[in-house]
Amino acid sequence: MLPRKMFLDDMFDNFLESEPVKMKCDIYEADGAYNLELDMPGFTKEDINIEYNKGTLTISAEKKESKEEKDDKKYIRRERFYGKVSRSFYLGEIEEENIKAEFKDGTLKVVAPKKNEDISKRIISID
Repeated sequence: MLPRKMFLDDMFDNFLESEPVKMKCDIYEADGAYNLELDMPGFTKEDINIEYNKGTLTISAEKKESKEEKDDKKYIRRERFYGKVSRSFYLGEIEEENIKAEFKDGTLKVVAPKKNEDISKRIISID
């Protein structure tokens, strides 16, 4: 029998295992709002939690390993991610009641409208 290591290992194993799992994202500003697009393959929208607190938007997700497998599988290799990931983004003052999020095809899109600066801007006269 040939050794497993010869055929089933990847030359990048050690390199990739040392890097933590991250949510890759793009952030851009358009139409007076911050737009965040995060790649979250393998998660469902029920796994994802979005919070806004004091100018910081935090996106976290947790994938729990299913323990209901009844057949006796003997895995040679398991690469699926199970655990919790989280990222925080400082956005400053935004209209938190108008934040919208959509999750489709493994991509989370969050739109956070910026507060209108003209309303809060005040000119102070000097005496």
